[in-house]
Amino acid sequence: MDSKGKQTTLNPEAWVDRYADYLYNYAISRVGDEDIAKDILQDTFVAALQASKSFKGNAAERTWLVAILKHKIIDHYRRSNSQKAKAEVPLSSEFDPSGEGNLLQRQIADPESVRENDSMENSELGLAIENCLSQIPQNHARAFSLKTIEHWATEDICKELNISPSNLWVMVHRARTALMECLNTQWFKNT
Repeated sequence: MDSKGKQTTLNPEAWVDRYADYLYNYAISRVGDEDIAKDILQDTFVAALQASKSFKGNAAERTWLVAILKHKIIDHYRRSNSQKAKAEVPLSSEFDPSGEGNLLQRQIADPESVRENDSMENSELGLAIENCLSQIPQNHARAFSLKTIEHWATEDICKELNISPSNLWVMVHRARTALMECLNTQWFKNT
C-alpha cells in the first residue's frame, strides 16, 4: 500500500477469499439469478487476471474489481435481450398527461398487447434497440443503459462515468432522442 492507504499491487491469489462474497452479492442484486451472477463473477475474475498488467494502483483492488464487474453486468444485459430488460426501457422523458405514452412504451408496457406476447417481434425489437444503441455515441449509450435499463442511482453513474448529474441528464436525453429516431426509421417503419 502507498502512503495514502491505496493498494498499489494486486494479489489475485486472495481475490476469492477477500472479494468473492461481496462481488457475488453485488452481481446477484443486479441480475437476480444465482447462476448468471456466478458466471459473471467468474468472467470478472478472468478479465481482471487478463487486465492485471494494466492495473496502475490508482484505486483500491476491490474498487478496481467492482468496476470490471459492472462492465461484465452491462455486457450481460447487452447480450441477453431479456424480456425484462426490453420491457423496462422507457424511451420518452416527456410527461404525457393522457397516460398513453409513446408508441413503443404502449407496445411494451401493455401486457394484453399482441405485440408484447409475440416473442419473435420482441426479439426483433431487442435487436433493433441494441443496433440503435450501437449507433449513438458510446458515452451516451452507456449513460442511457446504466440509468434506464440497469436502474443505477444517479450518483453511482456520475462516479462511474466521471460526469456531473446535469451532464448525465443531457446524455440520457440525447440518447433517448437518438434511440427513438433510429427506432422510428429502422424498426417501426417495418412493423
